[in-house]
Amino acid sequence: CEMAAGSCCRRLLLLLLLPWLVVASHSPPACKIRITSKGLDLVKQEGLRFVEQELQNMTMSDLHGKEGQFHYNISQVKVMDLQLAFSDLYFQPQQHLVFNINNASISLRFRRQLLYWFFYDIGSINASADGVYIHTVLQLAKDEAGRLKISNMTCNASIAKMHAGFSGTLRKVYEFLSTFIVTGMRFLLSQQICPSLEHASLVLLNSVLDTVPVRNYVDEHIGIDYSLLRDPVVSTDTLDLDFKGMFFHRAREDQELENHAVEPVIKETERMVYVAFSEYFFDSAMHAYFQAGVLAIELEGEKVPKDLEVLLRATFFGTIFMLSPTVDAPLRLVLQVSAPPRCIIKPSGTSVSVSAFLNISLVPPGRPAQKRKEHFPETKLSAKVFLQGKALRVQLDLRRFRIYSKQSALESLALFSLQAPLKTLLQLTIMPIINERTKKGVQIPLPEGMDFTKEVVTNHAGFLTVGADLHFSKGLREVIEKYRPVPTAHTYPSSWPAEPSMAPHQL
Repeated sequence: CEMAAGSCCRRLLLLLLLPWLVVASHSPPACKIRITSKGLDLVKQEGLRFVEQELQNMTMSDLHGKEGQFHYNISQVKVMDLQLAFSDLYFQPQQHLVFNINNASISLRFRRQLLYWFFYDIGSINASADGVYIHTVLQLAKDEAGRLKISNMTCNASIAKMHAGFSGTLRKVYEFLSTFIVTGMRFLLSQQICPSLEHASLVLLNSVLDTVPVRNYVDEHIGIDYSLLRDPVVSTDTLDLDFKGMFFHRAREDQELENHAVEPVIKETERMVYVAFSEYFFDSAMHAYFQAGVLAIELEGEKVPKDLEVLLRATFFGTIFMLSPTVDAPLRLVLQVSAPPRCIIKPSGTSVSVSAFLNISLVPPGRPAQKRKEHFPETKLSAKVFLQGKALRVQLDLRRFRIYSKQSALESLALFSLQAPLKTLLQLTIMPIINERTKKGVQIPLPEGMDFTKEVVTNHAGFLTVGADLHFSKGLREVIEKYRPVPTAHTYPSSWPAEPSMAPHQL
């Protein structure tokens, strides 16, 4: 009975925890990226150039053997030319990219050595492989660090036919053996295509994906976490990526800010790429800056605008702020945000609400500051969000400013005349500092060498989207060479003997 009761309790507990486990396994992303078929077409063009370069650098082992009294050796195989006229790159649900090459041709050049009894011949052979077919499937997944990676690759390659042209004194002998030699070279070439592409995908292309920022610092105060929350979702027309998109204070990197914002939804497919940001994306940035203690400004003495100082010291306002006219001491203004600002995204625009407190005190020379009174400004900023290159930037503008007192409604009414000069103070001193911080922006999680162009920002209820086209500012080869992994030992020798040995068994 006790065992049955314990089993029932465990089942009940599991049922109670199940909704929480489901929520935890599907954390809402603050940033989403969608790559469409149009964007994939651009990637295909750059990828095709990369594949051509990789196939041109293929290294094949020697082909040697004997047929009766004929001993032959084929070495120094070099790809001279490729024609990859028919290629296709497309999405395959649920996590795959498919790359096909049909009816391609590859021109090769070999070094030949032939020994028949006492007759020795050396020279070159020009060959061409026609009807080359390559089918590759790349599986995309999230790795342990939360970065997009090519986790697996399957490849099939075949050659429909191969021709070889022979010259020299033993040309007839080679033609007699051409079927055997060409069949061997056809096998070697077809066996080398997939390993070359596998290395290009799992090593070289993944080194490009390593340039995507996952968790990096924005400035000396905050950083951002762009880790993927789950594996990519691939449909026939789109590739969707869900990123955490959370900023953090560098002194508290492990602290999590719970996401209660609306999850961004991307429905469009007309542009090459779409990036969506929820209110949480911007809220976490302001929360991180608030934790860092940088959302404050202090003005003292000559830094206080003269017209504002005169107004604060006036008889009426001096009474409100408890500034005695008999005390001739410099003023100190401390304006500090009292709670993390909140971002509000509506179809009509984006705004930021800020609550703060204003402390005004006297600072007599050589004496402690004489704290007077605190008043509470409320500010609403309009935000213009835009992309430039690959940086997301925000331009803020002071839209509304109100200051009030918690002491009495009459005092709040009296402070109404201070709103205009204090608003001017904010516009002239604080807003330039804030916009200077946001001027640099934050990088969108795209690989190095890929940028946005023709960006269009659209606001929705709770999130905004940026539709753009893609542009390669650097080629894949340039980025790969910059981040190329340290090469391992060569599989095949890089130098060849100047003169071949006449011993048949060494040919």
